[in-house]
Amino acid sequence: MNIAARNWFTAAAALLMLGACQASEPWVEVKGQRFQVELAADDQSRAMGLMFREELPINQGMLFLFRREAPRSFWMLNTRIPLDIIYLDRDLKVVSIVANARPCRRSPCRSYPSTGPAQFVLELNGGQAADLGLEPGDQLVAGGVDLSAAR
Repeated sequence: MNIAARNWFTAAAALLMLGACQASEPWVEVKGQRFQVELAADDQSRAMGLMFREELPINQGMLFLFRREAPRSFWMLNTRIPLDIIYLDRDLKVVSIVANARPCRRSPCRSYPSTGPAQFVLELNGGQAADLGLEPGDQLVAGGVDLSAAR
């Protein structure tokens, strides 16, 4: 094999590996729009959430995983950016949406409860749920994360 062919095969292999890595990163699809998500799957990461972040890229969010469905309530202590808080049931169907939850710098902070039991919570930049036309009852899709492990 000549050097040019070897370089082409090496580049192709590198692209395939890069694509495989990106495909395994967690994501959630909302109304056809895909968001890369950080996972908050334990008490410590759920408590920290998106605190102290100065920005959240437009195509990213955070997905909170809980072991069971239950009424949920989030607050925005030490969160510096407005967020949409999207409560999801065990099947990733939207239970309720808190639009544009405002940052809170010191306690006591307002609490934002779900309107029904939720097992997962997706946080996106404030206003994105409305921009996408997301409503209770809408179905989301997730990939790169084992949601059954949270069950």
